[in-house]
Amino acid sequence: MFILLWSGGFTALKAGLAYAEPITYLALRYGMVLAVLLPLFLVIRPPLPRNLVEWLHQGVIGILVQTLYFGLVYVAMKLGVSAGLQALIVSLQPILVGILAPRMVHERVGLAQWVGLGLGILGAALVIMARSSVDAASGAGILCSFGALFGMTVGTLYEKRFGVAQHPVTSNLVQYAVGFAAVLPLAWVIEDMRVFWTGPMIAALIYLAIGNSLVAVTLLLAMIRRGEASRVSALFFLVPPTAAMIAWLLIGESMPPIAWSGMALAAAGVGIANRCLPHAREG
Repeated sequence: MFILLWSGGFTALKAGLAYAEPITYLALRYGMVLAVLLPLFLVIRPPLPRNLVEWLHQGVIGILVQTLYFGLVYVAMKLGVSAGLQALIVSLQPILVGILAPRMVHERVGLAQWVGLGLGILGAALVIMARSSVDAASGAGILCSFGALFGMTVGTLYEKRFGVAQHPVTSNLVQYAVGFAAVLPLAWVIEDMRVFWTGPMIAALIYLAIGNSLVAVTLLLAMIRRGEASRVSALFFLVPPTAAMIAWLLIGESMPPIAWSGMALAAAGVGIANRCLPHAREG
């Protein structure tokens, strides 16, 4: 479910950004998420973090994932980085997690898992390159894409090491409030905040807010807390192939034969990485 919802966000984002600037659209997305969460919070009244440290951990995760990752992805898009190039850069995330996990979250990454991770990134790259979706971009845009990679990588490891299980309404409310507070002033400064309210724009916004932000991100954080960070991160290799397949089915984007081969290779890599990954050591 996570792979499908997360991957579908690329097609929805492409549709939505035809009617609003990137950071303005991201602020609208977070505003809609908060509009859903606030009434739920008042009705359900879920437990709050027990102390200042738990509040701070939720805030840091919000900064790393909602602000750095999503914010810099959207800024990179504004600066001319294609969705394909961004996907290729962010596909490095499982590799970085595999490198950093032994030191930060006490997970041992074995040779067989590295083989799976290598096959995964090769398959993802084949899909992206086969669809001719990697093009030239500004240095600043590429820097933002690598900043987004940093945000998601550190956010994954931070959640694994310091994340404390909270009610999903509480954790999402804190994290998206932090993201909204960060991106709204940025949109005010660098964009004119003009929005064309059309049916496709609103439909894409609803999908991104509910399916991508609320459901998919909640699933991601839950998987990280309950499993190995390396195992969960390997799933990101399946995002470019799945996003390409969704775009092929829904909006008729090309899917050359080599892209199907890349999809199979990425799936095999994820399967090897998950099957061969040992359990995390207690640290």
